Amino acid sequence: MLKIWVWYKNCLAVHPVKTQIISSGLIWGLGDLAAQAVTSSTAAKKKHMFLSDDDRDLSINWRRVVATSLFGMTFVGPIGHYWYEGLDRFLQYRIKYPPKSMRFVAMKVVLDGVIFGPVDLLVFFAYMGIVSGKNLTQVNEEVKRDFLPALIVEGGIWPIVQVVNFRFVPVRYQLLYVNLFCLLDSCFLSWLEQQQDAAWKQWFRTFSFERYKRRGG
Repeated sequence: MLKIWVWYKNCLAVHPVKTQIISSGLIWGLGDLAAQAVTSSTAAKKKHMFLSDDDRDLSINWRRVVATSLFGMTFVGPIGHYWYEGLDRFLQYRIKYPPKSMRFVAMKVVLDGVIFGPVDLLVFFAYMGIVSGKNLTQVNEEVKRDFLPALIVEGGIWPIVQVVNFRFVPVRYQLLYVNLFCLLDSCFLSWLEQQQDAAWKQWFRTFSFERYKRRGG
């Protein structure tokens, strides 16, 4: 394991963007495998009495694994690399915040949560809908159904994760740290999609609409 870590650090030093792209693709692919295992297990429990032994076996959708891996390679890897590197330089050299200070960490958490997090989530839902063969109307409906619940639930978790990241993890490893937590996040997003039009999702949409009306929209 130590040799692998040393090899990864050397690759990151020599080819930072390529290394981030490849590692992001691998981790997101593994995350989707884990997500499929979780959702398959959940579905099997619901239908257990109606399934044969063969049907209870886990069936991997390799097309979705490849699609998710490509999302990690083409979006998360390159965009994440330049986002974390650029955000670090911006706060240090333009805003003049001392590195690792409370203001520095707090501002990174806020900007990451307000800009990168929602964009990443929106692109993920839209991309996965399109590559699964759905038309734009279907993709739009699924984004409206899943985006806000995911954003609100993740909004209570990711800031804590990112405080640790921005305070203690060197900037060159921050995307790797985020990707490792995305292994768990993939399971959550897959479970969220499986919920379809669950009542608790409808509450988010109703709450948002009612608040908009109160503002006079």
